[in-house]
Amino acid sequence: MLKRIVALVVLLPNVFFGQHTIKGTFTPAEDFNVALLYKVTPTVSEYITNSEIKDGLFEFKLDSTATKGMYRIVYAIPQEDYNFDVIYNGKEDIELAFNSETGVEFKSSSENKLLASYKNSMSMITHSIGKFYREEGKDTMALKSIFKTQREAQSNFESLAKGTIALEFIKANTPYIPEKFEDVKTYVSNLKTHYFDHVDFNNKTLQSSNFFDERMLNYVFGLSYGDVDEFTNYKNNIDAFCHAMKNAPNETKRVLLIDLWQQMVDLGFENVANYISETYLIDVAKSLGDDELVEGLSLFKNTSIGSKAPDFSFQIEKSGGKTNKKLSEINIAERYIIVFWSSSCSHCLDEIPQLQSFVKTQEAGKLKVIAIALEDEPQAWKNIIKNYPEFIHVYGEGKWDNKIGDAYGVTATPTYFILNKAKEIIAKPADVEALKMFFEAE
Repeated sequence: MLKRIVALVVLLPNVFFGQHTIKGTFTPAEDFNVALLYKVTPTVSEYITNSEIKDGLFEFKLDSTATKGMYRIVYAIPQEDYNFDVIYNGKEDIELAFNSETGVEFKSSSENKLLASYKNSMSMITHSIGKFYREEGKDTMALKSIFKTQREAQSNFESLAKGTIALEFIKANTPYIPEKFEDVKTYVSNLKTHYFDHVDFNNKTLQSSNFFDERMLNYVFGLSYGDVDEFTNYKNNIDAFCHAMKNAPNETKRVLLIDLWQQMVDLGFENVANYISETYLIDVAKSLGDDELVEGLSLFKNTSIGSKAPDFSFQIEKSGGKTNKKLSEINIAERYIIVFWSSSCSHCLDEIPQLQSFVKTQEAGKLKVIAIALEDEPQAWKNIIKNYPEFIHVYGEGKWDNKIGDAYGVTATPTYFILNKAKEIIAKPADVEALKMFFEAE
């Protein structure tokens, strides 16, 4: 079930009569309770109004101050994931139906219906082209006929859309269409080469929509370079995309590259995410004076799989007293588990005993746990650690303002890092069960 928007805004009464409306339905009705409307520009999303969703029905009333352009309807959180764009031309009411499985369908609104019809038509033609190549068709005239249909459809829709906002999207989406028969290898190569030919990254309407983002993701994830490894394929696609938008405003580059970087992080492709930041995104962030982004990207790289774990000091109990050591200096195990936890974290108090039990099943010298407790005060921690004499314990004073925790980008407890003998990060399991599975798979 989608996360519902709760307590995001106070539902405000309408204090004016609407000039036009945007209304419709959300299905399944029980999954939705509030919709938010924003006017989107290249630099900002301006909140306009909201509507309670009752039995799946919603309605936004727009007054004469609502100017034509791109609008975005947000229906759940996080807002950047659960939204869709709407063209408002200032001349007509808009009615739509949104289904969480199939997306949005426009019931009324000439521009939105025209754009939806264009997308559907071009999708069907693309499917026919793909079917021909997959089935290794020999009728070259049939393929040329499909290309002719594609060319005519593009031209006809551009004619129909003259004078509308929808035309900007139709022209930008113009596909590569061969003039003669091409084998599949040549066609795919040309498709990639000309994918962004009609995309103007300085177009204000396109900047105010999800168009660039969708085009970017379709290219990076949808097109391959043949017989190359995954990293090389993504790298090549990212390079081609960044070359295509080389003249775009830096703010546009920043928004798109952050989204692409986050997609790679979420999919676990940390090496690709770091390639994006090191090759493109950090330079863009610096040009915009975004020091916080630069710092965040650098922190992620420093704690990525394959990176040397950030060093820190701690004390080891020895006969006659304590000895100061650094992580980089110890050589007492084949693998190290760094766990950030807290004596006030109930989840930690459930997992730390499980971690202890698991470590006890391992051969001597195979694993060593370094437990860093992020605490506001030491008393509870001192009492609890007596139960875990096998661990190296580090007191993390300051809790969320702790220097070690900050170096590892810790935002929640428990957080695990697994290191090899050389203190390189080799895994970042989400919980103790994932940690056990990692070692069981070795």
